[in-house]
Amino acid sequence: MEIVVTGRHTQIKQKFRDVVESKMNRVTAIAPDAQRVQVVVSHEGNPRLADTAMRVELTAIAGKTVVRAEASSIDDLSALDLALDKLTLRLRRTRDRRKDHRRGYEAVQPVDMGVVEPPVAEPEVEEEYSPQTAAQAVAGDLGPGESVEVQVGDSPIVIRRKLHIAEPMTIDEALYEMELIGHDFFLFVNSETHRPSVVYRRHGWSYGVFEIDSAKNL
Repeated sequence: MEIVVTGRHTQIKQKFRDVVESKMNRVTAIAPDAQRVQVVVSHEGNPRLADTAMRVELTAIAGKTVVRAEASSIDDLSALDLALDKLTLRLRRTRDRRKDHRRGYEAVQPVDMGVVEPPVAEPEVEEEYSPQTAAQAVAGDLGPGESVEVQVGDSPIVIRRKLHIAEPMTIDEALYEMELIGHDFFLFVNSETHRPSVVYRRHGWSYGVFEIDSAKNL
């Protein structure tokens, strides 16, 4: 399994790389078909956020399956442990789900619980971005997976725009993908209605789904 470690606004020490190498056997033990694990370490420079200054993002890739987890802590090693715990939990869910489907298990389909604003979340896999003006961020063309980020005036507000390629799938498959990446919503094309759709997490094990259509088609 290939392990790629990169840093943003921080230097990666050899000790950290060695620890990553030694701990990744937890991933292969659960997902022996994992082909690649991406480890991204970033540093928050704000001294008020010292307790969560180091963030570690883990992305495991096995074929078309992508499982992601991230965590922040006071140092890179403790953030790695927290993120790895989340990642292995999601990998176990993936493995158990495959077993359930081989036994003929059918997951309960969610019902439409009404339209709510989905929360903003980080993308499945972090890509490098280049700061642009607000006009460029809105008007510029993006390629698949590309993103741009722009700060609003002198405020701390940052707007990020990314092109997401939505794959046709069922609602159950969309919920599965949402759980894998650890987000509270997931964009997809409903393979039954052929409409752009969003599944999102409500409370507990409750989920919602809404579809998008133009007014002229109603």
